[in-house]
Amino acid sequence: MRYYQTARRIIESINQVIIGKEESVELAVVALLSEGHLLLEDVPGVGKTTLANAMAQSLGCGFSRIQFTPDTLPSDVTGLSIYNMKTGSFDYSKGAVVSNIVLADEINRTSPKTQASLLEAMQERQVTVDGATYPLEAPFMVIATQNPIDFLGTYNLPEAQLDRFLIRLSIGYPSAEEETVMTQRYLGGASAAVLEPVAGKGEILAMQEEVRSVRIAEHVARYIVGITNRTRSDLRLTLGASPRATLALARTSQACAYLEGRDFVLPDDVQKMAPCVLCHRLVLSPEAKIKNVKTDEILKEIIGEIPVPVLP
Repeated sequence: MRYYQTARRIIESINQVIIGKEESVELAVVALLSEGHLLLEDVPGVGKTTLANAMAQSLGCGFSRIQFTPDTLPSDVTGLSIYNMKTGSFDYSKGAVVSNIVLADEINRTSPKTQASLLEAMQERQVTVDGATYPLEAPFMVIATQNPIDFLGTYNLPEAQLDRFLIRLSIGYPSAEEETVMTQRYLGGASAAVLEPVAGKGEILAMQEEVRSVRIAEHVARYIVGITNRTRSDLRLTLGASPRATLALARTSQACAYLEGRDFVLPDDVQKMAPCVLCHRLVLSPEAKIKNVKTDEILKEIIGEIPVPVLP
């Protein structure tokens, strides 16, 4: 737990910009510590891009931004080979995804073909262009923002790509008091402040290594598997949580315990992380959609039905 305080400083740094959303900021840092990717889904103007930028500024590593539009091409993301007339060979020109922290802004405004160009980078941490494979430097994290799927001009992310996002967050509107503070800061020019990095590449990798060493007892692991298995047999769901989701819930539970200063996972950590890790991976049945049932409601019922293990 040598770098635990560094993780807390990252959260404090982001909270200087994001007002009143401490839980969302912590979950964003959980995604970083878990070596996963983050999907921010909400209506325009609530601070999705601001959160991503504040997180990138707080980390002393490479950052790139991709503004997705309907005419964005896969080569804009992965890069392309350009013929060099001097050498008579093709040179690789890096795409925007070749960085440490990648902001994929409004990812569901671009075509499915361009969305799919991120899959290899998100899963294998590499890009392949014209048959040549280029590994991505660690740490690597994609922070994507998207508008709700019922908005005009959006393309739904396929289930396979949603499954590669470790956590999905919805920031939500601030309270009246928080919005007043935000307005006063904006009028005072504080919104344009640039954050200083509080952690470098080496510290991020060290924190991720410490998270991997957080202990998960066997009965807690069985509790995690019990939750994900139960989603696969619920008749209200046509698609339950995948084995990748099980591993994601385990790793984020480790990161959650780490941010609490513990080197072991409690069932409370699992219950806290389950909604933001599992809900976007669940697909409702047609009958459930007609009845306007929500995936978070189903997951809450499932968690309530499974006995909570008692630590010895």
